[in-house]
Amino acid sequence: MIRRVLETHLRAMARKFPVVTVTGPRQSGKTTLCRSVFPDKPYVSLEAPDVQEFARHDPRGFLVERSDGAVLDEIHRVPSLLSYLQTMVDERPSRGRFVLTGSANFALLASLGQSLAGRTALLELLPLGLEEVRRFPKPPASLFDLLWRGSYPALYDRGLEPKEWYPSYVATYLERDVRSILNVADLAAFQTFLRLCAGRVAQLLNLSSVGADAGVKHATVKSWISVLEASYVA
Repeated sequence: MIRRVLETHLRAMARKFPVVTVTGPRQSGKTTLCRSVFPDKPYVSLEAPDVQEFARHDPRGFLVERSDGAVLDEIHRVPSLLSYLQTMVDERPSRGRFVLTGSANFALLASLGQSLAGRTALLELLPLGLEEVRRFPKPPASLFDLLWRGSYPALYDRGLEPKEWYPSYVATYLERDVRSILNVADLAAFQTFLRLCAGRVAQLLNLSSVGADAGVKHATVKSWISVLEASYVA
């Protein structure tokens, strides 16, 4: 593991706010960062179905068990928990009490703005920057190599090849994140749309052209572009 640039800012915000929320794309290193910065805080992942069910059906009991604070991972899985967290934080606004992580989407950002406005610092962890990539033992030898490999931590930390890692990432993104943000009925069409957008990198975006090639309407393309933006893919 390497030290992330955001670590200093994360520690600083935890000394000022009762809640710190770290958002960003899936697999950008949010969980690893928060667990390493706050090793003494209990860690709970809301990814597990049984934990989700507990938090959703008994939010007060779920939070009472962690009244002294915790790292709550994948908070976007149970956004309704934020309203109960607000009450608990207002009663005892200890700084750095809760650390939340989640892949940002419309529902999560709306819930944060409504429930924790003024109570949480909102930080964004993107994939590795050039300075961070260079901290690995075998950084890319050239700019072309960096652009080809991308900058997700797993590619460097585990020495994975892009052709091994990205297909699984895209499949997970389509099956989970896209469905959670927007009810996309035809995932095959969305995947075609995603490939068309990738092929148009660094070009002016023509929604009508993309729609024609993907076989969907202009309005659908506009909606799907918003999905890419909300999930940090675009």
